[in-house]
Amino acid sequence: MARSTTVRKTVSKAKAPARPDAASSVPPTVRRAPIQRTPIQTTAIEPKWYVVDAAGRTLGRLSTVVATHLMGKQRPHYSPHQLFGDHVVVVNADKIKVTGRKLNQKMYRWHTGYPGGLKELPLWKALAEHPIKVIEWAVQGMLPKSKIGKRMIRNLIVYAGPQHPHAAQRPEPLELAPIRKSA
Repeated sequence: MARSTTVRKTVSKAKAPARPDAASSVPPTVRRAPIQRTPIQTTAIEPKWYVVDAAGRTLGRLSTVVATHLMGKQRPHYSPHQLFGDHVVVVNADKIKVTGRKLNQKMYRWHTGYPGGLKELPLWKALAEHPIKVIEWAVQGMLPKSKIGKRMIRNLIVYAGPQHPHAAQRPEPLELAPIRKSA
């Protein structure tokens, strides 16, 4: 094979003569002091408790609102590397709904780590046997995949029925968009 060579031409860049009046017409650059940002201590922020009724709610739309509150993105001092999220209690997880053909087509897959250990669970079966896990999996998929994401998912508490034992924390009802009726 023939080796190709390229010739590089160097062009000398002559500096333009400085005008004596040019320096006086341009104002000097102003150095600004850097903005001092004081980090907010996570202990200074008291997390709120919210309760959400999942009856008749769409799984994905409910999960996005819950994940946003777990991350703390609704707060004005949100920072992705700090844990400012709230606690969310979801009740009536067994009455959640899904749209389209997801009930029959969506599969939850995981591997046990052993040869031939691929496990599959269809959504309809997961809703019948483990309705709590379906909401937890949906919300966990919307949180960061890191150590802080694992800490955020601990603030999610899901119950299949309408009762919860967290009345002492005085949870506020979480404002959600009204349920849309499909024709």
